[in-house]
Amino acid sequence: MSRAALLVLADGRFPAGGHAHSGGAEAAVLAGRITGAASLEDFCRGRLHTTGRVVAALAASAALGVDPAALDAAADARTPSPALRTVARRLGRQLLRAARATWHGDELDELARRFPRGAHQPVVLGVAARAAGLGPQDAAHCALYESVGGPATATVRLLGLDPFDATGVLARLAPEADEVAAAAVAAARRVAHEGTGALPAASAPLLEVYAEAHAARSGRLFAS
Repeated sequence: MSRAALLVLADGRFPAGGHAHSGGAEAAVLAGRITGAASLEDFCRGRLHTTGRVVAALAASAALGVDPAALDAAADARTPSPALRTVARRLGRQLLRAARATWHGDELDELARRFPRGAHQPVVLGVAARAAGLGPQDAAHCALYESVGGPATATVRLLGLDPFDATGVLARLAPEADEVAAAAVAAARRVAHEGTGALPAASAPLLEVYAEAHAARSGRLFAS
């Protein structure tokens, strides 16, 4: 296991396309729900315990070697918004391109063959983590960091929020992220015996509604 590989995979400069997405923050800013550091922290905490928990468990399961097709179907079932499903597959396709150029492995090549239009991003993330020699805990942490790091970074641009304040939000959420990651990995380990129904299905309906409205909006700064 290489901690350096985890840093590469989680680095915002890794060319996986995440910089073009705000994780719902742009729509939340336009709706007046994110206005500063305090409301950003509330927003990110909500993502952490809902969609974050789901993507962390999916990524951890893929890192454990669970069939990506089964996980992709589980991700679809947990993503009611067509707009978010499209975004997840687009990000998955871009992440897979970057991962295959970085870590060579049969599992990544097979994933590209089975999902020419892209698998859900957390599924690809887990397979990429596995190819990089990382474990389920690493994959879960990486997925969780992305789920809150994207909105925090986007809000600096959207609101002119002080980057120090945005980073402080992520630091304060770190202990909760550790707890969510541990729960996600525990759920992932049950999949081998219980199937994908053991994965969390926490929902964030307002994010789904925002995603559909955002997809139809012109003049967006971020794709989602």
